[in-house]
Amino acid sequence: MLSIFANRTYRHLFAAQVIALIGTGLATVALGLLAFDLAGNNAGVVMGAALAIKMVAYVGIAPIAAAFAERLPKRTMLVSLDVIRAGVALLLPFVSQIWEVYVLIFVLQAASAAFTPTFQATIPDVLPDEADYTKALSLSRLAYDMESLVSPMLAAALLTVMSFHNLFTGTVLGFLASALLVVSVVLPPHAIPERRSIYDRTTRGIRIYLATPRLRGLLAVNVAVSAAASMVFVNTVVIIQGGMGLTQSAVALVLASFGAGSMIAALALPSLLSKLTDRRVMLSGVGLLVVGMFAGTLMMGQNSLMALWFVLGLGYSAAQTPSGRLLWRSSHQEDRPALFAAQFALSHVSWLVFYPLAGWLGAHYSMTVAFAVLGGAAALAVWAAFRVWPSIDLTEIEHEHFNLPEGHIHATGSPTPNGIRHTHPFVVDDYHPRWPSSGH
Repeated sequence: MLSIFANRTYRHLFAAQVIALIGTGLATVALGLLAFDLAGNNAGVVMGAALAIKMVAYVGIAPIAAAFAERLPKRTMLVSLDVIRAGVALLLPFVSQIWEVYVLIFVLQAASAAFTPTFQATIPDVLPDEADYTKALSLSRLAYDMESLVSPMLAAALLTVMSFHNLFTGTVLGFLASALLVVSVVLPPHAIPERRSIYDRTTRGIRIYLATPRLRGLLAVNVAVSAAASMVFVNTVVIIQGGMGLTQSAVALVLASFGAGSMIAALALPSLLSKLTDRRVMLSGVGLLVVGMFAGTLMMGQNSLMALWFVLGLGYSAAQTPSGRLLWRSSHQEDRPALFAAQFALSHVSWLVFYPLAGWLGAHYSMTVAFAVLGGAAALAVWAAFRVWPSIDLTEIEHEHFNLPEGHIHATGSPTPNGIRHTHPFVVDDYHPRWPSSGH
């Protein structure tokens, strides 16, 4: 897996990702403390609203940003967005009103909604070999898991010697370091896109996404993942401290179990994906999430919860990590940023639904009910994924073209009464707007 670090560009981009994620993790801790400082016992309301704002920014901004970004140099765009994020983090310690927090969080997350899909779409251009790209996806998953583990520990250590306001300085430094690392490399240029309307450019990624059967399956997988993982991210502290009467350390330990499961799965995935299809691995992952959620209705104590969270972490990583391979396989280079932006936006719609639902069910009914309802939602999503994602997911598909002018690039193959029939790696684009029935 580490062999891809021989690529200097990828090495710098990965370092940029890790440093920025650690800075983001510090900001998450500091933001919670800032919310308590401003709102006291209503801090949960402030954090809930901030999380909702984050999701709205992700869903609404990503496709629009991708539409305008396709004609901008990648490096300029990524560096500019890092500088914007650093500027917002620099202002956060000085806020005195809750509405100011909301405004700055929206700007910060809007910049992230533009940055993350562009960054993700750049990696397959830097590592065009599928095996290398698979390793990069696993390393990216590990980076996110390390952020969940390292940032809280680093924050705890720093809070012993400084005010929480100073944690935002770490966030600023993280984004600036990320910008410098991006500046230090030459990124592959955009493929030259055709001139299109703003509407076409904004919706193109979503239209390609919804027209591709394997990506409709990915959408269902995203729903299952968000239903199950919302239980982990929203209710862990309530289960441990409220239900079991245990300490904050126990909360950290249980969450670390989830992170450990995710990291182990990420390490194993390059080898697994060389032997098994993406479909089998990802559907096995969400199947594990469903089993884990229903097992949660029988959960007894801390040790069993740690074991359950470990299993959910395995399923979470197995279901999510290969998604970049599906997007890479389902697009031309010029459409890749738009498609990654579509995945970013559509995947966060379900989080916007299940985050508050997980909290509401746990608070108004019981954790058993929350496990059962969210497990049921995940199970329905898995059923949908099996239905819409073909078990034989062909890359090269025989299809027919109609009314092509002589000499056209696709006017080759076997003549038919209606046109030309031929076979090649099939992706949805201007010449292939619909998935052929032979691909099912």
